Amino acid sequence: MTKSPYISRRHALMGAASLPLAAATATATRAAAPIAGPSTAPFQRVKLGEFDVTTLLAGTRSVPGPQNIFGLNVDKETFDDVSAAAHLPTDAAQFFFTPTVVNTGSELILFDTGLSGAGTTAALAAAGYTPDQIDVVVITHMHGDHIGGLSTEGTPTFPNARYVTGSKEYDAWAAMGNEGFDAKMKPLAEQTTMIGDGGSVASGVTAMAAFGHTPGHMAYMLESNGKQLVLGADFANHYVWSLANPDWEVKFDMDKSAAAATRRKLLGMLAADKVPFVGYHMPWPAFGFVDTAGDNFAYVPHSYQLLLS
Repeated sequence: MTKSPYISRRHALMGAASLPLAAATATATRAAAPIAGPSTAPFQRVKLGEFDVTTLLAGTRSVPGPQNIFGLNVDKETFDDVSAAAHLPTDAAQFFFTPTVVNTGSELILFDTGLSGAGTTAALAAAGYTPDQIDVVVITHMHGDHIGGLSTEGTPTFPNARYVTGSKEYDAWAAMGNEGFDAKMKPLAEQTTMIGDGGSVASGVTAMAAFGHTPGHMAYMLESNGKQLVLGADFANHYVWSLANPDWEVKFDMDKSAAAATRRKLLGMLAADKVPFVGYHMPWPAFGFVDTAGDNFAYVPHSYQLLLS
């Protein structure tokens, strides 16, 4: 007689009872996966018309005491309440440093260079580029986290590049006698094209005055096949404590009233025209949109919209 395939409830329970022991024995014979900690991809590429636009995570770090930097003109209770509403801790903030590469099809353009050449070139490599492929380096302003990667021990990081920056910005920092500027930017003066508001870096890449954060801080409008995107650099340095509350003072804004006026102007344009933007210090991968929120604004992170272009 053929034995029945039926398994009794008793046998099933006995079999199940032996599983934890078997699993424990199997686990004991192999090494546990190590705890790796937080991580993220070092680049994000999207399409904008015929352009490739790639953000590079050149560095990220935690900074304690965010109200020592943001919201200098608001009381602690207000800062804490706004932070709590956005689910943000108030003991520390995470900073991101995000240069951007634009491939126009004829030139590879790098906007800003990070704190060091090493961080930026590592992210470039992950994105499939090499430093010698960069045709143009655009410096939005002269703070150290934007010019730091221009060179290492006096050797240019991007050996085949020409340079572009705002004339007002360059002249202001040249007059200050800043050590970082003197070491990183000044040696490249003869290879640098100085432009003003409305100046062209390349076809479809136009400078926009965004003064206040620094004397000649620039943003840039990208346009290709009817699509637009703004490279906003540091006009807003945090998605809640600066962008969403544009009148809040920021420690690193050299002219705080002018910086607030610039924020309101650019944010109003981005919200009205529904133009996406890249913010150098926005949450990684730094692409986003802006909505109005009463008299202020709200940051809307990019999800997949720019992957469909």
